[in-house]
Amino acid sequence: MFGLSELAIILIVVIAVIGIKKLPELTRSAGKAARILKAEARAAKDEEAGTAPAPRVVQGEIVPPGTGTPPPGTRPAGTPDHP
Repeated sequence: MFGLSELAIILIVVIAVIGIKKLPELTRSAGKAARILKAEARAAKDEEAGTAPAPRVVQGEIVPPGTGTPPPGTRPAGTPDHP
């Protein structure tokens, strides 16, 4: 009969043969997941140590309604629907 190690090797070979087309996609996604996990662990470590960079404050200005430029893809008020 087969031992546990032989069954494990056969199982690995069968999975490799069946999943050969999906293997590059799986390794790519595993690499992305590892990078995200590493970045999150580093951020948690920095936060715990108190060395995290300070949040950036962006100064803004208040624009009254109707005085700014319209967002891209929108039409100014009063324009017809069809040219």
